[in-house]
Amino acid sequence: MDFSGKNLLRIRGMTRGELEGLFKAADRMAPVAREKRGLKSLDGQVLANLFFESSTRTRFSFDTAMLRLGGSVIGFSGGAGTSLDKGESFEDTIKMVEQYANGIVIRHPEPGAAARAAEVASIPIINAGDGHNEHPTQAILDTYTISREKSLDGIKVLITGDLKYGRTVHSLAYALSLFDSVELQLFAPPELSFPQEILDEISGKVKITQLDSFDVSSADVVYATRIQKERLANPADAKEYVYRIDAATMEEMKPDAMLMHPLPRVGEIAEAVDSDPRAAYFREAANGLPVRMALLEEILG
Repeated sequence: MDFSGKNLLRIRGMTRGELEGLFKAADRMAPVAREKRGLKSLDGQVLANLFFESSTRTRFSFDTAMLRLGGSVIGFSGGAGTSLDKGESFEDTIKMVEQYANGIVIRHPEPGAAARAAEVASIPIINAGDGHNEHPTQAILDTYTISREKSLDGIKVLITGDLKYGRTVHSLAYALSLFDSVELQLFAPPELSFPQEILDEISGKVKITQLDSFDVSSADVVYATRIQKERLANPADAKEYVYRIDAATMEEMKPDAMLMHPLPRVGEIAEAVDSDPRAAYFREAANGLPVRMALLEEILG
């Protein structure tokens, strides 16, 4: 595994060995993250976090990861107050930022934006989510979280919510397809179903089951997502697709199942569920720090 100086634009194309190597690197970072200590492995390096879309977990965990590794962080949220307001092109912004940083993390509402940045940049680009396309670092931390509690081989994962626009589930499907005997159960409104082109690509690697009803009883992992109303032609339509996981739903789940969510949740998981030990979404979010520390050290170190 050699990520040094390379871009991370997508999960598609990665290998199982690369993922598992990152898991081991994240294990080494976990005590540092948990104890809120610092290292000096990226001392003197600068990370530019360019977030053209809103973010809490991804933005803060990349900021913190770089600082914990001894580096510094620059960047913006939304682009307000930058020369983008004056009409500067996306490509020119990337070319300018690379003069000041050793690597760029980018989140953008347009699919393919990270790849566009990589075409003009001479420093590593890390995709922190490009429209409804992919969110590779989220998939790495999701599979890392599962692997620390279960075997990824032979696992049965129910993915529900917005499967059309939810970039986290697209990357997760690619990541899970790298393991053996995985079953993906999919449940979503027809208008928000999983992109067929992704299903066609992974169908020979995983078993795919389209559920007719919301049935959590056989899943080892229930991966819930919010409705991406900001990507709907009519955001008001999001109300039609609302579902809710509550205490009654948890009673139907297997005793050793995991409930995951990339967050933020906007009503699809009741807060009363948080105390259930099977609710893994805050453990999942916490794992974003050691995973992104490992990624930055591998890419920039």
